[in-house]
Order: sequence, then C-alpha cells, then structure tokens
Amino acid sequence: MDGVEDAVDQCPNTLFSDLVDSNGCTKKSLVSPHHFDVIAGVSYSELEYLTLNTTDTFLGTLQADYYYKKFSLQASASYFITDGNSSNDTGLYDLLISVAYQLKPLENLSLSIGAGVILPTYTTALNNNNTDYTGSLNLNYTISKLNLFGGYSYTEINDDNVAFTEYQNTHAYSLGAGYYMTDKFYFSGAYNNSNSIYQGTKNIQTASLYGYYAISEHLFSTCSYAYGLSSSASKNYMSVRLGYFF
Repeated sequence: MDGVEDAVDQCPNTLFSDLVDSNGCTKKSLVSPHHFDVIAGVSYSELEYLTLNTTDTFLGTLQADYYYKKFSLQASASYFITDGNSSNDTGLYDLLISVAYQLKPLENLSLSIGAGVILPTYTTALNNNNTDYTGSLNLNYTISKLNLFGGYSYTEINDDNVAFTEYQNTHAYSLGAGYYMTDKFYFSGAYNNSNSIYQGTKNIQTASLYGYYAISEHLFSTCSYAYGLSSSASKNYMSVRLGYFF
C-alpha cells in the first residue's frame, strides 16, 4: 500500500508509517524519535544490621524517562516509611536526575555511558544534605536470546562529616546474565557489590533476580528480589513496578 507496484518495488514490506521513494524504499519515517515512559512502584526492604533491631522500610517510587535516539534522560523520586523497634520515620529520599548515551561498537555489544546528580531532598541529623554526583558505565552483550551484562558506577559524596560519622565516595559494580523467555518476558540474575557511604562499613553485597513482562504495546511491569550477602546489606528486598511507554 505504499503506491509502488510490487513488481518494481525494491524494498518490499516497508512499514506503513514510512514515506517511500519511486523504488519503494523508505526516505522518511513518520514515527517520532521522541519517546517517554512513566513508572510507578512499591518496594519493601528488611534491614537487620549488626546490633540494630530489625527495621522494615516501605517505599513508593515514581520515575519518568525521556528517550531521543541514543540519548536518555531519567528522573526518579521516592517516599519512604520505616518501621522499627527503636525508631520510625517517613519522608522523601533524594531526587536522582541522570542522562545516558548509548554506543554500539559491535552488532551484539552495546555500551551505555551515564552521569547524574543526587539532589538532597532527604535530610537527617547526620548532615547528609549536599548534592552528590554520579558516573556510570554499562556493557550489554547479546547472543541469540542470552544476555550478558556488567556495570560500574562511581558516586562523589559531598555530605559534611559529623561526630562519629565520616562519609566516603563509593564504587559499585554488578555482573549478571539474562534470558529472553519469550518476546514479552525477560528474566535475569546478578551479583552486586558497592561501598557504603560510611567509612569503616563493610561493602554492601547482594544477589538479585529481575523480571520484565510486556503486558501490551504500551504497558509493562517489572519485579525484583535481592538477598543480602553481607551484614551491611538489607536482608531481603522486593519491588513491583508498573510502567507506561509512549
């Protein structure tokens, strides 16, 4: 239906949204290069660190993403409720704004370079009320339906030290593998290791599972679970999110 006779069409089966030349080949796509998504979710984490009593944290999150060709822009915010034997608290966690650019040096290999700021919408008596900065590098290699990935991130912590609390910049990395079970369902597992922002604290180590399911062309859902491998990590973490892509 592109107006070019099939007998002379050099590019059969072009998309209905494409404008074609006299040979039937695409010269312009009517599909916008601008895309967005909005993701809302809830999560739960259980912390049982050394002498601290068990503390449950419930979290509501809202994330918005903008995509343009190989660029992406992300903003995410969250509201927490903690319930512990010794203390209870509610409020906003810090606001994260980041940008990323994706490269494809090989057909099956993609590389994402990112940078971001962590704005201090979360404050405590520990004086953690300054803007922090992050940088990240992520690799993704796909073989048929198998996906191998790894990532590294660095965060510059600018919070002021207070009595008995000294902050430090953090390094974090992750390694994992995933599999596309169907066109709609993706599943992965990963190992994650990160410094704590507090000096003298053991690295935070977790093993995590992640699942993605495309409900429809625009609607999707994700779920994840992480188990703490170190005493500084949350013992259990679970989240469910629902997103809309347009």
